Amino acid sequence: MNSKTKKLVTTALMTALVCVATLIIKIPSPLKGYINLGDCIVLLAGWILSPAFGFFAAGFGSALADLISGYVLYAPVTFVIKGLMALVAYIISKQLGKKIGKFSSRLVGGILAEILMVLGYYIFEGACYGFIPSAVNIPANCIQGVAGLVIGLVLIQIFEKAKLSVKDKP
Repeated sequence: MNSKTKKLVTTALMTALVCVATLIIKIPSPLKGYINLGDCIVLLAGWILSPAFGFFAAGFGSALADLISGYVLYAPVTFVIKGLMALVAYIISKQLGKKIGKFSSRLVGGILAEILMVLGYYIFEGACYGFIPSAVNIPANCIQGVAGLVIGLVLIQIFEKAKLSVKDKP
């Protein structure tokens, strides 16, 4: 399989995995949303795909899960937030990887990506429902973020051992 085909197939697979991971376990959060495990695959997409492909897989897979689940209002915002999460994970991992090591750079990038998610949804929900009521979802989003980061860090180790990264080599 040539490099371009492998990249497209892996991106499609990651898009589907993001969607399925988001849908498989949905715990309703206090204000119209839900806690899910999609963030672990969102981060993984950022770590193993190139920036544009990671953004697409994370954003589209998550937005598709929102559409399937009936959260149509959230889908466009989810596309942007989750895509940016993968992009942040990629950029921080790439920029800090040689300075502080793979694991530490992924940890920092994952934390920043999850902070972006919490703030992004807080701002969106604040605009929709008011900022004081929207604060009730911050702890639930933080729990989702921590779980996504921990599982994502475990999964990237597995993916690397299986040599499943398709980033362009420097």
